[in-house]
This record gives sequence, C-alpha cells and structure tokens, in this order.
Amino acid sequence: MAFPNNAGNSWNNEPQFENAGFGAVAVPMTQIDRKTFITRTYLHLLAAVLAFTGLEVALFKSGLADNITAALIGSQASQGRWLLVFGAFVIVSWFASRLAHSSASKLAQYGGLAAYVLAQALIFVPMLYIANMYAPGAIQSAATCTILGFFGLTFIAIGTGKDFSFLGGILKWGFVCALIAIVASLIFGFTLGTFFSVIMVALAGGSILYDTSNILKHFPTDRYVGASLQLFASVALMFWYLLRIFMDRR
Repeated sequence: MAFPNNAGNSWNNEPQFENAGFGAVAVPMTQIDRKTFITRTYLHLLAAVLAFTGLEVALFKSGLADNITAALIGSQASQGRWLLVFGAFVIVSWFASRLAHSSASKLAQYGGLAAYVLAQALIFVPMLYIANMYAPGAIQSAATCTILGFFGLTFIAIGTGKDFSFLGGILKWGFVCALIAIVASLIFGFTLGTFFSVIMVALAGGSILYDTSNILKHFPTDRYVGASLQLFASVALMFWYLLRIFMDRR
C-alpha cells in the first residue's frame, strides 16, 4: 500500500529544476521530455513487475515460501506476529517510497524501488501459497483482471486527458480508513470480508487513475523511478484484493 504522492508541479510552460543543488539549471519541460519520461516510467514498471514475478518463482522453487508461510500463518503463528510484519512492511514501503521520490542519487532511487518490490514479494508469499494450494486458478484469474483493469484505467486517463489529481485527498482519506481497519482486524482478530476487498479494489483503481494522471501531467521528468514505484504499488494493491475476492469465491 502506498499513499498518493503529489509529485512536482505542472510541467506545462513552467521551468523545472533538474538535479537540484548548487549549480542547478532551470530546464524547460518540453513535450519530448515528457514522452521520454513516460516511456521510462512504464519500462521501469514492467521491470518491477517482472522482478516481483521472478522473486515469487524463486521463493516457491527454493522452498523458502513454505518456511515463510509456516512462520506467518502456521500453527505457532499469532495475530501479533502478523501485526509486526504488517508494521515492518508499512515502514519499509514508506522509506523506499521516500528514497525513490526524493533522493538526488539515482542509485538510491533504484535501491528504494528494489526494496519495495522485495517487500511486496515477501508479504505476498502466504496468500499466494494458500491460493496455489486451495484455490486453483485464483492467481491466474486475479492476474488477468489486474492487467485488464490497469490497461482499462490507463486508457481512460490517457483518452480523456482529464486531470485526476482531485482524487488525491479522497484516496488519502480512504487509505487511512483502510489502514485503521486492517490494524484493528489484526489486533482484535476479526476478518475483513469480501465487501472490504471490493472497496480496496476500487481504491486501487482510483490510485491508478491518479498516478497515471500525475505521470502524464505533473511528475518531474527526472523522477521516473519514483513514478514507476507509485504505479507498481497501485497495481500490487489491486492484485492483492482481487486475489482475495477470487479466493473467497472458491
């Protein structure tokens, strides 16, 4: 889960400062710059998705997925352990996002993206394990719906040309409420049902619209790593809750 990030100012006819610091030079953002930035962003998103997939395959083939699942949801696992894991995931996600969005070093930005992809891969393991064992076909169905949803929402953002930045406040409020509900469920041991998953898929969809609009109109063109992390977070969130829905149906 990643909160919407208001990255940069509008690029239309406004100078942006590349590599801010002593000796920084104002560089006007042209349409060619924006197109190059968009291409780099989506190539980095593709790389993040492939890295996530490769990590999951490696974890399952090596047997580490069995150990991770047993540690988190086995007979000796506890709600408190999941709470600690979730807390660690939120902290790592926040730190990785800050690096990718704010660091002046490209190496640090890539480190943030890599850390975030790894964190997502680890926290996905138990649910993928259960889905693979007890809900055949759920993973493929959720992945297909996530891909279709992503391309559909991207087409809407690009095709309409509308600025969806107004969704930022709504999404932040929604994610804060969702975070409170998730933590409460871990502390008090109640289950968040299918209706909650549907709401989270809707939030993830809104996030993709918001992120895509920002990438098209607002992100500084030297921040394609942070932009790809933002999009990957939204896609992963949609996949997580679509997978939960398909698992519940089975």
